[in-house]
Amino acid sequence: MRTRPAAERGVALLTVLLLVAVLATLAAVVLDDIRFGLRRTANAQAVGQARWYALGAEALAREQVERLLRASPERITAAGGWNGRAYSFPVEEGLIQTRISDATACFNLNSVVQGVGEQLSARPAGAEQFRALLEALRFAPRDAEMLAAALTDWIDSDAVREAGGAEDAAYLDGEAGYRTGGTLLAEASELRAIRGFTPEAYARMRPWVCALPTTDLSPVNVNTLTPEQGVLITMLTKGALSPSAGARLIEGRPAEGWTQTSFWQEPATREHIPLDGELQVSARPRFFALQTQVDYLDAEVVASGLFEVETSGQVRLTARRWTYDE
Repeated sequence: MRTRPAAERGVALLTVLLLVAVLATLAAVVLDDIRFGLRRTANAQAVGQARWYALGAEALAREQVERLLRASPERITAAGGWNGRAYSFPVEEGLIQTRISDATACFNLNSVVQGVGEQLSARPAGAEQFRALLEALRFAPRDAEMLAAALTDWIDSDAVREAGGAEDAAYLDGEAGYRTGGTLLAEASELRAIRGFTPEAYARMRPWVCALPTTDLSPVNVNTLTPEQGVLITMLTKGALSPSAGARLIEGRPAEGWTQTSFWQEPATREHIPLDGELQVSARPRFFALQTQVDYLDAEVVASGLFEVETSGQVRLTARRWTYDE
């Protein structure tokens, strides 16, 4: 019987070892893919379950708003500490945290125009209130005027530039040209795309502005305002009352709250009722904001929503985002 040379036996052994190494590597890669696939599936299931918990929290929040409205159909104050209070609901392997707040303690950015659909035109009363708010926040009068004009031009349907504003031509000249929105803002964060709204300006005004799904003048519920929100009284009176005067007015608010008309019967406000002022001020919120965070297993889901109270008294969801409202 012929015996193989030692060299051939060595080559055969190396070949076998190489095959074993390759197979081991392939097996490791396959196992990693399997582990990654299992982990990805588990994460997707956890995120999906967390979203269902968030939707459940949304349904509970709607019921809470409805109970609040039933308990106080005429006026709603901050009594009971509901406004901005955080609620926690433990669930198996997780935690749901929600926060309901009055979403009308702000200037409605969309109120600088009037109209519906694609027929939006400038509303001087809304722009005047926006300028009053900005000046109360220590913006120079000229800057406040230019920002109000730029916001109006961004939203309105025409191509006519407001004094100090900017239409399409001003945006198309940029390095990455784009056009004005020509429609209502969906979020206040859209301000950052508008000419003149620098990061510093945006940060200064952000706590005081919102983008409600209506062109109505800001429907402020004066019964939940705190003295620190006196600038909103300045906005409502178009600058006639200073923020400090607004704070004093809020501090003297009746324990049961104001009605829609009694607010303008106060000595400090009776001479400063703007056009449509009695209709603008509300004794209960028209909009409620919801913030939700769900931690489930290794997943974290955040959501924000906006409820509107219709004239019929029904509460409907007008916006839902799977992120925090910026």
